[in-house]
Amino acid sequence: LPSPVSAFAKKPKTQVAEEGATVVFETETEKPDAKVRWQCNTKDLVSDDKYVIKADGNKHSLTIQAVTKEDGTAYAVIAGGSKVKFDLKVKEKEVMEEVKLELKEKVKEEVKEKKESQAPDTKTDLTGLFTEKPQSGEVTVGENINFVAKVNAASLLKKPTIKWFKGKWMDLASKSGKNLQLKELYDRNSKVYTFEMQIIEAKPSFAGAYRCEVSSRDKFDSCNFDLTVHGGIHCFDRVLTFMDGSEEAGELDFSALLKKSASKSQVKSEPDEDVWEILQKAKASEYEKIAFQYGITDLRGMLKRLKKMKKEEKKSEVFLKKLDPAYQVEKGHKMKLCIEVANEDVDVKWLKNGQEIQSTGRYIFESVGNKRYLTINHCSLSDDATYTCVVGDEKCTTELFVKEPPVTITSNLEDQMVMKGERVELECEVSEEGATVKWEKDGVELTRDESFKYRFKKDGRKHVLIINEATKEDCGHYTVKTNGGESMAELMVSEKELEVYQNIADLTVKAKDEAVFKCEVSDETVKGIWYKNGVEVKADARTHITHIGRIHKLTIDDVKPEDQGDYTFVPEGYAFNLSAKLNFLEVKIDYVPRQDPPKIHLDCMGHTADSTIMVVAGNKLRLDVPITGDPAPTVVWTKGEKVKLLVFLISHADGRLHVESTKGHCIFTIEGADKQDEGLYSVIVRNPAGEDKADINVKVVDPPSAPRILSVGEDSCVVQWDPPKSDGGNPVIGYVLERKKKKSYRWMRLNFDPYTDTTYEAKRMIEGVEYEMRVYAVNAIGMSRHSAASQSFIPVAPTSEPVGLCVDDISDTTISLKWRTPEHLGSSELDGYGVEYCKEGSDEWVPAFEGLTERTSVIIRDLPTGEKMQFRVRAYNTAGPSAPTSLAQAVTIREIMQKPKIWIPRNLRQTLTKKVEETINLVIPFQGKPRPVITWSKDGEPLNPKQVSVRNSDTDTILFIRKSERKDSGKYEVKLQIENVEDTASISIQIVDLPGSPEKLKIMDVWGFNVALEWKPPKDNGNCEITGYMVQKADKKTMEWYTVYELYRRTNCVVADLIMGNEYIFRIYAVNMVGLSLEPCFSADSAYIQKTGFEYKPPTYKEHDFSEAPKFTHPLVSRSVIAGYNATLSCSVRGIPKPKVTWYKNKMDISNEAKYRMFSKLGILTLEIRKPCLFDGGVYMCKAVNASGEDVVECKLEIREPQTGK
Repeated sequence: LPSPVSAFAKKPKTQVAEEGATVVFETETEKPDAKVRWQCNTKDLVSDDKYVIKADGNKHSLTIQAVTKEDGTAYAVIAGGSKVKFDLKVKEKEVMEEVKLELKEKVKEEVKEKKESQAPDTKTDLTGLFTEKPQSGEVTVGENINFVAKVNAASLLKKPTIKWFKGKWMDLASKSGKNLQLKELYDRNSKVYTFEMQIIEAKPSFAGAYRCEVSSRDKFDSCNFDLTVHGGIHCFDRVLTFMDGSEEAGELDFSALLKKSASKSQVKSEPDEDVWEILQKAKASEYEKIAFQYGITDLRGMLKRLKKMKKEEKKSEVFLKKLDPAYQVEKGHKMKLCIEVANEDVDVKWLKNGQEIQSTGRYIFESVGNKRYLTINHCSLSDDATYTCVVGDEKCTTELFVKEPPVTITSNLEDQMVMKGERVELECEVSEEGATVKWEKDGVELTRDESFKYRFKKDGRKHVLIINEATKEDCGHYTVKTNGGESMAELMVSEKELEVYQNIADLTVKAKDEAVFKCEVSDETVKGIWYKNGVEVKADARTHITHIGRIHKLTIDDVKPEDQGDYTFVPEGYAFNLSAKLNFLEVKIDYVPRQDPPKIHLDCMGHTADSTIMVVAGNKLRLDVPITGDPAPTVVWTKGEKVKLLVFLISHADGRLHVESTKGHCIFTIEGADKQDEGLYSVIVRNPAGEDKADINVKVVDPPSAPRILSVGEDSCVVQWDPPKSDGGNPVIGYVLERKKKKSYRWMRLNFDPYTDTTYEAKRMIEGVEYEMRVYAVNAIGMSRHSAASQSFIPVAPTSEPVGLCVDDISDTTISLKWRTPEHLGSSELDGYGVEYCKEGSDEWVPAFEGLTERTSVIIRDLPTGEKMQFRVRAYNTAGPSAPTSLAQAVTIREIMQKPKIWIPRNLRQTLTKKVEETINLVIPFQGKPRPVITWSKDGEPLNPKQVSVRNSDTDTILFIRKSERKDSGKYEVKLQIENVEDTASISIQIVDLPGSPEKLKIMDVWGFNVALEWKPPKDNGNCEITGYMVQKADKKTMEWYTVYELYRRTNCVVADLIMGNEYIFRIYAVNMVGLSLEPCFSADSAYIQKTGFEYKPPTYKEHDFSEAPKFTHPLVSRSVIAGYNATLSCSVRGIPKPKVTWYKNKMDISNEAKYRMFSKLGILTLEIRKPCLFDGGVYMCKAVNASGEDVVECKLEIREPQTGK
């Protein structure tokens, strides 16, 4: 078979040009004298004014002048048996740019005139905030466009807030990035805010409806606008479409800007969650994220209903139990709504979105006692609505949310390996019919482009990605995503190699005979051209060219002497050819009947290595030997060594061996060949004219051993295997490896050329996915059976190195290290950390301890004092150790002198107050190395160890008193000392108790209904300040005590409002921060309130003047309303007596006008204007008058015409 060598050293490439341009295609041949032909649509080109063909040695060029649209077609260049195809693509010259601009201007003018005709004739819009609104625009794919909105903030109290939306609710603030920029400017002189949205490198998916919203406190304004995206040469059609008023729908897609998460082919099942509860607890900034996660399509409507449901409802006399604010049910499930009514006999009505529900198979009404039920079977998205239960004049309402279950992938994508040009179908199956999926290639979303390279097919729950003709650029990882999971597969595309199964052979034919050239190639779709002596052969009456499947034939009938020559077949698109020679023989032969001796037609007769046949152990061996002879010969098969002269008759063997003879063939078959079937086989044919013999050497080849996985990486693994025990008589020239996912049945080949080594690194695998490997052995005869599959493995990358390694503490023999976890952990869990150390200048690293530690800090002990040591830490996972992280420099193992320092906590820097019998636990941190000597004292005296406990550590000292007493009060001092350096600190502790009772309570005076008391403070104040006294009285008849003063500061008081004729005694408690004294102090005497007659004289008061002049407490507010809709003006006024109110329009009294209605309730004045027209606009005034004065308030009312849609 001739080697496929191209005649071209440099091939021409496909080019793109505009109309009117000049295009030059260049090529170089291997030989300088090669003849080159240029073709256009398989027709040869000649040099003229249009086409200029040049040749300079081995350099050739084709120049096409003044390119037109008709020149955009297929071209080819031919040299010898090599043919290279290329294309010329012609773009329309953008001569329509001016026309497009003119049409845009016309459209903008028409829209502007239409808006001006609808706008009201007024200078100010009191409810609108925009001074300039963003206008609809058009842009070509790849260009930029800006939308500008302006807001005048002169009358605003707060900075305006602006939001940009795409479609119904997509907030673009979170999409800002490569393709979207949001800007804000403020002019201090004009007090105008300028908001700008810039779209960069527009894409067709950016087209659609947009909305801009601005708000400032209670003011709000909104504006809608559209974006039309034109695609290249179709701009003229798009402009006409825009003029017709159509829209191009689309969603702004910024998913490529989002951070990619780790891909997982399996989706973990999550417990059902109530979206209603999630929305109630979530912040407003998280609503959009929740909507995308749970498949909420109408977020704005849902939030409106959510807001209504948050309002508190009044208690009902009809309903004992109302409906909950909201319910949630999954699609296809049953929902049951229940209420309880006060009256069991009352009838109820159920409404859905305000319409009464009729009892059907899906809606079932039930009445059990005072409970009423509404059951909805098989809930669908149409049941997502507001439901109301009506009883008489009262009703209760709820919202039912129907949640669609997440779409999961039930059948994953499979890895595929195809040849270049083949059709590829990547298929998966999801859990829901008609679900929306997203296809990605290497993280980039796939769309239907202009060339229709990718096709997306839906068939029920199946989704298929179709690539019509695969190229090398299509290699990569393809992912299909749903809102409930994703699946990934790898596509590998290899160059197609054309194999020749049967070559054409030289022919020698006689006159009048038929000559047939026949060849067979591996690809049925490949076409070819036949040449005779370099000239293409055309079909005629004697010459027939056929192509059936893989077989190509050239048949010449009635051969003549001029048919002699060299014939060549050239496959299209491949740089090689098949050649043979036709020899014409003109010989007269006289027929003499005779017998033909038998003949075995084999290329080799057993005397060379080429006669060896290899068969893989376990496979079927079939020897088909062509024979001739007249009469038909008899056939005998034998096996044995010639040296031993041992003949074994095959026909007498067991059932695995079969012998069959047909006309022209003898066939020998071994079912399930094994090692004992190796040897030299002989076939002998005999007839009366003679005999013939041939030897065939059979070798049985073992497959290689199962491969072993030596190591795995993030996307690779290293695999090793043992050579086969038998090479079949020919040395093994290499191996072919295959891999597959553990749960898949499709094996994918990793190499096409034999790999000579027995260790191979397989790459381009998906981290976290389980794989298996197998291997084939290849020798000069063919490929063995595959080995057993390797043990399954998962590609996992080691983690990144730990970060932030530092020394936490050090002593003469120990060191404390700490670090942080690695930044990248990968898909495998972290097993732990390994710590190693070595002496400075040495490379012998010693593990600090056996095994691994899960902590991020460690103490290494028993280190040599004074030695310089280096330390490093590695993170370990399934893939092995990570790269080490080391200290910046070696560390000397020696205690570092640190001055002692006491750190008094903030709460102990002032007196610590505790109650008697409370526990005292003082933790005083300190620093100092080596460990300091700690000494505690109280008021200069050592502590009593029976009452006070002290515990010390390396970093703090603790003073502990289990039950404190009054004597524990005092000043405590703590001293740290390291050699001659010391530090001291003091802490004051105050132990407080209940105070003693007051002393010497006396009744100093009694007059009228009053008694004067006096007493002395207690001797024991409880070790803290007396905060007051509690004074109580009791009638001697009942002896029930009543508190007169709860916390009285002085030591004398007057008890008033006593009852005539009663006798009273008194007692007093002392109060401090702990509480009341245990015992009170009682008065020694009692006080009797005498009954005395007296005449009551009521006091005289001057009558107060409550009159007040009218004053408006809330003014009228200027408004702008739409004509035809009722409008109201409201204000509030106060005044005594009630003022008289009069309404004026443009200073004309309108009190008796039928068009107006006036209301006054509790000082709130309302003027209602029924269906105002443009003439009702003007200045309205409200005047209030009473005897004390008058007040006036006015406002401006503006009437606007209603706007009509485009």
